[in-house]
Amino acid sequence: MVPDILANAGGVTVSYFEWVQNLQELLWNEEEISDRLTRIMKRSFAEVFNISQKDKVDMRTAALMLGIGRVAETQKLRGIYP
Repeated sequence: MVPDILANAGGVTVSYFEWVQNLQELLWNEEEISDRLTRIMKRSFAEVFNISQKDKVDMRTAALMLGIGRVAETQKLRGIYP
């Protein structure tokens, strides 16, 4: 089962693709968008699944752990001032 956080990420990712296309004046066809989304979602699912198995937590908790970990790491790298 895919956790709600991960499932919602698909829609957010496609919205990001639209933003990038508009910003850079690109036009991707449906197949290219689908391929990009599939790669990202498969990688994300694998990361969440691996955390779930390693830490013996449910998939939703694993998705939260991954997201919070990424935010913490980014803040550590950037410091308190963006």
